[in-house]
Amino acid sequence: MCGIAGIYNFNDKAVEQHDLQQMAAQMAFRGPDHEGILLAGKAGFAHRRLSIIDLSELANQPMQDKSTGVILVFNGAIYNYPELRRELIGMGHSFSSQGDTEVILRAYLQWGESFVSRLHGMFAFSLFDPRQQLLLLFRDRLGIKPLYFSHHHKRFMFASNMQALLTQRDFINTEINPRGLHHQLTLHAVIPAPDTIIKGVSKLAPGHMLKVSADGKMTTTAYWKLPYTRDADKLNWGEQEWTEAIEASLTHAIEKRMQIADVPVGVLLSGGLDSSLLVALLKNHGVENLQTFSIGFNDIGHEKGSEFEFSDQVVARYGTQHHKIHIPNEDVLARLPDAVAHMAEPMVGQDAVAFYLLSEQVAKHVKVVQSGQGADELFGGYFWYPQMQQAHGSQLRRFCDHYCDRDYPEYRLSVTADYQDENYTEDHIAAYFKQLPDDRDFLNKVLHLDVTTLIVDDPVKRVDNMTMAWSLEARVPFLDHHLVELAMQMPACYKVGTQGGKHILKNIARGKIPDAVIDRPKGYFPMPALKYVRGDFLDMMSDLLESQACVERGLYNRNYVRRLIKMPEHPMNMTRLQGSKLWHMALLEMWLQQNKL
Repeated sequence: MCGIAGIYNFNDKAVEQHDLQQMAAQMAFRGPDHEGILLAGKAGFAHRRLSIIDLSELANQPMQDKSTGVILVFNGAIYNYPELRRELIGMGHSFSSQGDTEVILRAYLQWGESFVSRLHGMFAFSLFDPRQQLLLLFRDRLGIKPLYFSHHHKRFMFASNMQALLTQRDFINTEINPRGLHHQLTLHAVIPAPDTIIKGVSKLAPGHMLKVSADGKMTTTAYWKLPYTRDADKLNWGEQEWTEAIEASLTHAIEKRMQIADVPVGVLLSGGLDSSLLVALLKNHGVENLQTFSIGFNDIGHEKGSEFEFSDQVVARYGTQHHKIHIPNEDVLARLPDAVAHMAEPMVGQDAVAFYLLSEQVAKHVKVVQSGQGADELFGGYFWYPQMQQAHGSQLRRFCDHYCDRDYPEYRLSVTADYQDENYTEDHIAAYFKQLPDDRDFLNKVLHLDVTTLIVDDPVKRVDNMTMAWSLEARVPFLDHHLVELAMQMPACYKVGTQGGKHILKNIARGKIPDAVIDRPKGYFPMPALKYVRGDFLDMMSDLLESQACVERGLYNRNYVRRLIKMPEHPMNMTRLQGSKLWHMALLEMWLQQNKL
């Protein structure tokens, strides 16, 4: 896991080392073990390394092939690299390192651009081929690793976070993107690729490749799309067949992510079904000395701030080396700006801050952890899925009425006239549903959207940013693309079921983890102070939203803001996903101020 950056000039001007050093400095926390910079005339590349596979200097980056001059910068982990390495050796390739980075380089030289379809893992990388003066960017199928870029008539730039690009803001239009703002405030801070919150920065969509030629022409193509149809041999599968197949695929995904590392790997144990099942499957397959980590916060009213009562049961059953961390509210408030500073984009999920504070402690013990993100989106674990399933009306209305943070009329009331544009969110959702055939049930359409779009810019991005803030690599086995492809074929009735979702996962877990963990209500990695806003938290958010910078920026309708500040816990000021609308607006303002936008 690392940070990558690069510049490609479209004139004859050579890339300056200082520019790459500035970009690398904004990613230092992503890779504290080594910094590398390589200049190649009009192109230049920077890399910050977190050493996980092949800890030697032979695996340092940027990596260049001596005979062709091809340059690679890579962030991620390739879980099938040993098999690919053996295959390439059989074809006559030789290797100087033992890790996955050089495998990518050799695979490109052997198979060309199509080699990416052979990779099994999480990744974002760039290849520069001087023979064609061609820059190539790739992002993994589920968008687990981030990749941002900016295209200017003089140069193209890319990086693992937006802050690295913003060091070169003379080449970037930093105006607020109206479409991005609309998504930010209505779609739970999910801004689908290629958009971001500002006009001059884009992000590569998951499963896509981007080509940039010497004249500045860009071409984006999809090398993978999540299938929506069901294989013929699975049409008659029943519950037993699906349970066995999902368990086998999940077990393989977990084992791969434990084996492919030259450092210890732990598990983030929230106390919920998903992470508890990870622990159970690992321990049942012989993993010894497994370290687990849980975090909790202060209760507020009836809202519990920890799930220790459940994680403790899993620890007791499997005897893991457990670390239990409690963070008082005053520490949360003090560290909130630090957490926001490490967000590549503004993220409103309450657990972003929780992951930041948890990762700080976890990084003292391990460099890699497995986490349960993706299970709810794959197997229908959130409360809004049954609501959508049971609702009436069009597919668009059934989705938006149970997910969107603000309806379009309220959105127009929340922003100033300059941003009261088209209904971008509903247009995007309607277009997405339209491209999927109607021969599958509606809920599978929702889950397909969730896995390919919503999850990418909500929990997945959140986990990457907050763990990498402390040089900690997070691996998400539920988003193994083989498992995702299998689960997407499964009828929705085996996903949601009748008792709070994730029916198949509960089948797998029964007998492996305590029934109390399986049958408990769904938890949401609680951070009550950012949901029920009061006291010092309310003062902080009020100060942000009433600040001169916020007023002069002119995004928000002042009357709407004052209503939120006056009644932050009123039901109409809570979102459908049980979040605080005040926090959503304050978070965006804090992020914009921190990044001088």
